[in-house]
Amino acid sequence: MGRYTGPKGRLARREGTELYLKGAKTYTEKNPLTRRPQPPGQHGLSRKRLSEYGLQLREKQKVKRLYGIYERQFKNYYKKALKQKGLTGEQLLILLERRLDNVLYRAGLADTRAQARQWIGQSKFLLNGRVVKTPSIQINVGDIIKPVEGFDVAQLPDFEEVFWLNWNKTKKELTVKALPTRDSITEDVKEQLIVEFYSR
Repeated sequence: MGRYTGPKGRLARREGTELYLKGAKTYTEKNPLTRRPQPPGQHGLSRKRLSEYGLQLREKQKVKRLYGIYERQFKNYYKKALKQKGLTGEQLLILLERRLDNVLYRAGLADTRAQARQWIGQSKFLLNGRVVKTPSIQINVGDIIKPVEGFDVAQLPDFEEVFWLNWNKTKKELTVKALPTRDSITEDVKEQLIVEFYSR
């Protein structure tokens, strides 16, 4: 199955929370979630109480859509998180945060993760001096990300920097100062529900 290319606002409405898929439109009165907070579809107005399984499934779907990845990819991240030290849910989120497309988004260089993913696919960025075309590549401390020559990119206005990334406006390069932590993830995510979903 291919990547979802339908209305982005529909996904946010389905999950009942903001997924930041619309870029600048997210913060305007035209935000679909603000205008129509009920789930999409004919029976959207009658929101039923979810079972325990339903809550776990919705949380998994929410995070999957938040980062814009496929089901198989998401399951592989979970398996990788299981093998790491620490809480599985936290390790899962940190692995997702370390994706290159997410790093560009967190640095304020891309409006959305989808835009960052498109730029990487078009070979618009260098990682440690080498062109990369894989949005899912994991970044490490000390990595340097730069736009290719001729591709003009700047931080979005009114952007709040995260502690683990540093954008040098003069050199036009992004340095990974540290790895992300669970506290640095601002979205409302209940990762324990995802762990419970895959532990069934």
